[in-house]
Order: sequence, then structure tokens, then C-alpha cells
Amino acid sequence: MCRRVTGSDADAADATQEAMIAIVRGLPNFDGRSSFGTWAYRIAVNTSLDELRRRRRRPQASLDRSDDDHAAHDVADPSAHRRIDVVADHLELDAALRALPADFRVPVVLRDVADLDYAEIAAILDVPLGTVKSRIARGRAALAGLITLDGNHDAVNERPSTES
Repeated sequence: MCRRVTGSDADAADATQEAMIAIVRGLPNFDGRSSFGTWAYRIAVNTSLDELRRRRRRPQASLDRSDDDHAAHDVADPSAHRRIDVVADHLELDAALRALPADFRVPVVLRDVADLDYAEIAAILDVPLGTVKSRIARGRAALAGLITLDGNHDAVNERPSTES
């Protein structure tokens, strides 16, 4: 969940570590008003969002590579293209999630990745149930506009033509 919220393995590792520390330190103060899972997810979401805020203050290095570095190679495994497409779909989904504002990304990740119900998400985010439903719907709609998970990776970010 931290990786999907932060969009980076390194930031997710930092957020996860911070979340685990906060959970252990907070155990004496856990009062049971919510389930332990809801409480732990709330801490993980908050540490992930804190990590995003810290990332904005850090300089970003660019790792641009020329197309020569990615020369085509013969594939020894004929079924590898299906696995490559799945990996590409996951990378595309991660990139699209990173493009979403945190207000939409976090509830979508909690619902569609962590498989939490709407009431749990409302408790974790401390927002009304209707707000959770609205943010998930808007986040999913934004994601649908950003990705195409049908193996046609050339169609990414293309909009359907309105011409007839």
C-alpha cells in the first residue's frame, strides 16, 4: 500500500519503516475505538503522505537514457511477451497512480489494492463516507483516462477521436 501511495520503492520502504515504528510506539495508546487494521492503515497512509511531502523538498535526478540503451533482443521464451505485457500494465498503472492527486490516489489504493470497504476507508482518512465514494469514483475515472490495460501500449494517453 505504501508503494502505491508514494509511487516509489525507495519512498515506500521509508514510509513502511516509519509506519512500523509509529505502530509499535503507538501500541500503548491504541484504544480500540477502531479495528487494529484500520488504525494501522491510517498510520501507514499518514506516513506515506508525509514521505510524499518530504520528496517534494528533495531535488530530483534525471535518469534519461537514449534508445540505443534499449536495443531489441530476441526472446528465447515465446510466452514471455504475455508476462512482459503484464509487467508493462503494472508499470503503467503505477505511473497513472503517481499522476493522481493524493486525495484521489489514497482512497483508490485503499479500496482497489488493499481491498478495504468504504467505511474502513472513511475511518482511516477521517472523512465522511460520501466523500470516500466520490473520491474513489473520481480517482477511478481519472485513472481510466490515463491508462489502457489491454496490451495496446501505444494507445497510452490517447483520447478517443470525436470525429465520425
